[in-house]
This record gives sequence, structure tokens and C-alpha cells, in this order.
Amino acid sequence: MQQRYRLKRPDDFARLRREGKVVRHPMLLLSHAPNDQGYNRYGFVTSKHIGKAVQRNRVRRLLRETVRKLHPQLKPGFDVVIVAREQSVEQPLAVVERTVVEMFRRSGLLNEQG
Repeated sequence: MQQRYRLKRPDDFARLRREGKVVRHPMLLLSHAPNDQGYNRYGFVTSKHIGKAVQRNRVRRLLRETVRKLHPQLKPGFDVVIVAREQSVEQPLAVVERTVVEMFRRSGLLNEQG
């Protein structure tokens, strides 16, 4: 994912925590809020509660890959943070993809096609 599509500043994460709309799932939590960029920016949070570094990095890779595939189908102009929960650790890519698509659909950010 290109650098401009990443959320990195603590202020951005804090703004989403404060102002963002939240969609919850047992595996993930998705928070989103409009930005003034004209394109989406994404952040991923994997705390130490979900496991050691190997598990956290794997979950982050799965989430980044899923969002990279979905990015063209998403409405532009939003900051999105996805927080991984413990149940996402041992899930295969297909389950993570289904969950993320469902969460984007529930949040209203997914452009429905067909």
C-alpha cells in the first residue's frame, strides 16, 4: 500500500477514537471518519493482547492485503482504523476478507456493484 494511504500520526488515531463511527465484530473493530484528502487513509492496530510479534505481524499483513484489494471499491475521503481482536489471530485469509468486507458494507463505505 502506498505511503500516502497510511495513517501514522498519533493525532489521526486519536481523532478517529474521539470522532469516528465504530463498527464492531468479534474479530475486528472498524472506526471511520471523513477526511479532507479526497482519498482514503488506513491504520491498523494490533495490541500485545492478541499475541506475540509473529501473530501480530501476521494479522497486520492479512488486514493490509485485504484492504489493498478492497481499496478501489471503497468510497474515497475517509480515514479508517481497523483494530484486531484476539479471535482474528488464527483465522485464514478468506475469513479475514469476508469479515472486513462485511464491516465496510455495514459502515456504508463499500460501493455496492451490480
